[in-house]
Amino acid sequence: MSFFTTSDGKRLYYTDTGPEGARPILCLAGLTRNSDDFSFVAPHLSDYRLIALDTRGRGQSEHDPDYMNYNVIRESHDAIELLDHLGLDKATVLGTSRGGLIAMALAASHPERLTAVVLNDIGPVVGAGGIARIMDYVGRKPKAKTLEQAAVDMKTALEHEFPGVPLEVWRRQAAFQYQEVPGGLELRYDGVALHKALLEQGATGATPDMWMFFEALAKLPLAVIRGANSDILSHDTLEEMKRRHPGLIPAEVADRGHPPFLDEPEALAAIRALLEQTV
Repeated sequence: MSFFTTSDGKRLYYTDTGPEGARPILCLAGLTRNSDDFSFVAPHLSDYRLIALDTRGRGQSEHDPDYMNYNVIRESHDAIELLDHLGLDKATVLGTSRGGLIAMALAASHPERLTAVVLNDIGPVVGAGGIARIMDYVGRKPKAKTLEQAAVDMKTALEHEFPGVPLEVWRRQAAFQYQEVPGGLELRYDGVALHKALLEQGATGATPDMWMFFEALAKLPLAVIRGANSDILSHDTLEEMKRRHPGLIPAEVADRGHPPFLDEPEALAAIRALLEQTV
């Protein structure tokens, strides 16, 4: 188990796998997710050094008693401090959802630390329906009392967005998001505090002008992956992103909502194409 301590004293967890000397990819998870999410894509990128961070208050990282530190800017500082801790000058960033917002913030504040960026189902405009859904579930414990029941509930609730995904995948996802405790399941993130932070920071916790963040990616190789059923990244927003960044490598993953697992052929093709650009 690997931990490092941030400049404001928080103990954060990360994983670091891959061949010695391999090119590093820093993986940043979604709002309520953690480094486990990248276990789906990891076997397909075994020739790279995959570094996956549990953002503060998520997964095995320490919770922050000041909930207002759950914001994209502070979390981007944490990502830079992890690179510093590992002695890495640069990395490709693979950011899912909130992790992609952090990647855009890094492009604006520390472009010299980035080799390339992959945005997984996130862009400068977040769909209103997606925001409403997020605000409805953040901080809410599942009704299920076991991980098995949580997996069944996930499959049932998300079948229209993720048709045909086998129950075994949802079993893995349930274990990533919840832990069994006496009497039921607990969230694997600082739920109440994160919900309060979202309310006070304008629902997404991001800066108001995310297009400004996106423009900071202009000189970096960029791939964007979109779930075809996503309520967070719309097709129209992706088209505008392509217009503003002509070199962007797009991928739309069929039968996936928010976010794709990243082991889908379309997602892997886009990631590989980007990595080949930056050899």
